[in-house]
Amino acid sequence: MPQPTSPSRTANAQRVMLPATFKELRASKQFTEAYVSRSVKDELRANLIRRLQDQSSGKNADAIFPGIIGFDDTVVPQIINAILSRQNFILLGLRGQAKSRILRALTGLLDPFAPYVAGSEIRDNPYRPISKYARDLIAERGDATPIAWMTRDDRYVEKLATPDVTVADLIGDLDPIKAARSGSDLSNELTMHYGLLPRANRGIFAVNELPDLAGKIQVALGNIMQEGDVQIKGYPVRLELDVALVFSANPEDYTARGKIVTPLKDRMGSEIRTHYPQSVPEGIAITRQECWSDRGCLTTEVPDYIYEIVEQIAFVAREDKKVDKRSGVSQRLPISTMELAVSNAERRALLHGESLAFPRVGDIYTALPGITGKIELEYEGEMKGADVVVREIIRTAILHVYDQYFAETITQQIEQWFNLGGSVKIEDSQSAKATLAELQQIQGLFEKLSPLGVSENDAPEKIVAAAEFLLEGLYAHKKLSRSEERGFSAQERARAGAERSQERRDESREYEQWQQRRSNKQRSGLN
Repeated sequence: MPQPTSPSRTANAQRVMLPATFKELRASKQFTEAYVSRSVKDELRANLIRRLQDQSSGKNADAIFPGIIGFDDTVVPQIINAILSRQNFILLGLRGQAKSRILRALTGLLDPFAPYVAGSEIRDNPYRPISKYARDLIAERGDATPIAWMTRDDRYVEKLATPDVTVADLIGDLDPIKAARSGSDLSNELTMHYGLLPRANRGIFAVNELPDLAGKIQVALGNIMQEGDVQIKGYPVRLELDVALVFSANPEDYTARGKIVTPLKDRMGSEIRTHYPQSVPEGIAITRQECWSDRGCLTTEVPDYIYEIVEQIAFVAREDKKVDKRSGVSQRLPISTMELAVSNAERRALLHGESLAFPRVGDIYTALPGITGKIELEYEGEMKGADVVVREIIRTAILHVYDQYFAETITQQIEQWFNLGGSVKIEDSQSAKATLAELQQIQGLFEKLSPLGVSENDAPEKIVAAAEFLLEGLYAHKKLSRSEERGFSAQERARAGAERSQERRDESREYEQWQQRRSNKQRSGLN
């Protein structure tokens, strides 16, 4: 049976068949001067139009930006409009809103291969070279000029903006070693060491967190966007760079009162705002896609209600007054929380020789280190402490999800068992079977788990997880008490009330017994 060909092997085979010299390139019917000399923005536009036509005709139903969930009706149409308009654009959004992923996905709209003059630092178009190196090489070698090829990934250059980025990093600098070796004057273009932007020629150049660049760097970028001029150490170098510039930034910084230079802001074609998932199902879809839950060594199964609780934590945190909304709550929070919860379930299963890793609500609390690092607190939250705030958020999230499953469930029998002095402890030091045996003491508990689709015939791990969820919901509703050691018991008030009721019943029973003995004595005296 023939083996399927991998994409990398196919790409390598295609690369072997590509023209290797300028003569072969000009003889090619595909890589004509008009085709190769299209600007990057025209190339992106043409390939995007073809993708949209294929979608409408049903030839290709693949998403234009694969892996991006929740932006189909909001962000993606605006990006498409910007590309069709051949504009540079910026994505404005808080952390964890897939800005960088969207920018990297733009490479899918580039041609699979693009030719350039071999050895050129700025990847010159063989038909229209702009660097002195490429012009001199073509003049010397002519049709024998060697041709190299760029893949889509080769044509994407990304830079994280920081205050210490210099003009030399982005634009370039004079290289005295080059000048000494070649004997050239410092003003000669061949002595230049090009920065990231010229090296991104005929590709996409992305700058993340744009406002963090120093003002003079922003001015240089704006000048390149408008005029194409580059000045290196005072020497004017005219490079007609062909680059699609895309950026990302935090909305708070991207204002005239923030750290952005107004002329650069004015030269931006489109400002596109991203957002967090607008519904819990959208967030769950992202978490399922990104979370590493299939560990391989054990069978791992994550119930829906755990996904819902973890996602609800992010939604509750974004609305909590103690959490700084200007910083946002990254979508990485539920992803890392879920991975830590699965890891704790995996650890517990390995310790007890179990074959199924099944996360519980208690495992979410063990993910506190992954949550506290993903949120920034207001003054009120700082005073209470990160751990306290996060525990309150988890409790609120459990409450929301519990009400979706058990709103119609009557739990008085379970509460009464605890009120009469019953207690149970669910901890990782016990196996699922041992914990299940302890939970069987609670009258009416297992009968109430049907909303979760759990029955007594299921694996102990599933039953224990479902039972713990129900008990955690009662704790969230303040109908039960829970210690830090995962011990569940009655609320103090409820327990005191139950004890008083029991005392009254005992007193009433003793009074009835006394009356009975008294009447018996009276009857015996009459006889």
